[in-house]
Amino acid sequence: MIAPQLGWPLPRVFAHRCGGALAPENTLAGLRIAARLGLRAVEFDVMLSADGSPWVLHDETLVRTTDGFGRVCETDDAQLRCLDAGAHQHPAFAGEPVPTLESAAVACRQLGLLANVEIKPAAGFEALTGEVVARSVRALWPGDDLPLVSSFSEMALATARAAVPELPLGCLYERPPSDWLARVRQFGAVTLHCDAAFLDDEVLREALAGGIPVLCYTVNDPSIAAALYRRGVAAVFSDRIDCLVDD
Repeated sequence: MIAPQLGWPLPRVFAHRCGGALAPENTLAGLRIAARLGLRAVEFDVMLSADGSPWVLHDETLVRTTDGFGRVCETDDAQLRCLDAGAHQHPAFAGEPVPTLESAAVACRQLGLLANVEIKPAAGFEALTGEVVARSVRALWPGDDLPLVSSFSEMALATARAAVPELPLGCLYERPPSDWLARVRQFGAVTLHCDAAFLDDEVLREALAGGIPVLCYTVNDPSIAAALYRRGVAAVFSDRIDCLVDD
């Protein structure tokens, strides 16, 4: 088996859902804003349409972030292409499309952004989403500098690992379970991700001892971010990319 590894140094800050609070979430507008502010890395979510295509969306339904309705997994590509993902946040973003994973990958490469792609499967589609996202990432990011791919779904991680053995994976939890290290090793993951509020010192000590970077979400206060860095956290995901410095 190819030993997975992350081919780039972790930055201190990832723009949460493309552009944090400064743009409609999971949009190309967010990627452009993140790049303009000097961010080096972004995080975004990917789930499958009814056609099995990977799209950059967080929720299983379309209502909160677009002018559509219904479940993403029951909406075909043609319908998704017609949706507005910007007007709900501000009229200035009206007409902003829902991105495909391919369009997000192209934008990241053009803008010089590193990426953490979160596999966000709809219920019942964990295995398929993991496989499709893994194979798509491998095809869309040629060369060795693959994105970091994470998920709350262990089934998605397992199928992603089987599909693309060299893919750098991150195990994502709200609160790391007591056997988190065994799970990280099971999936050959290279990072541990968790809610900043639920990171205890014992988990962090064990991760640091094992050389496993810890990434925390969602950190919007510079003083909290600074405290996490002092404790040994490698990076944070933030909505307030205008306030946190990536140094």
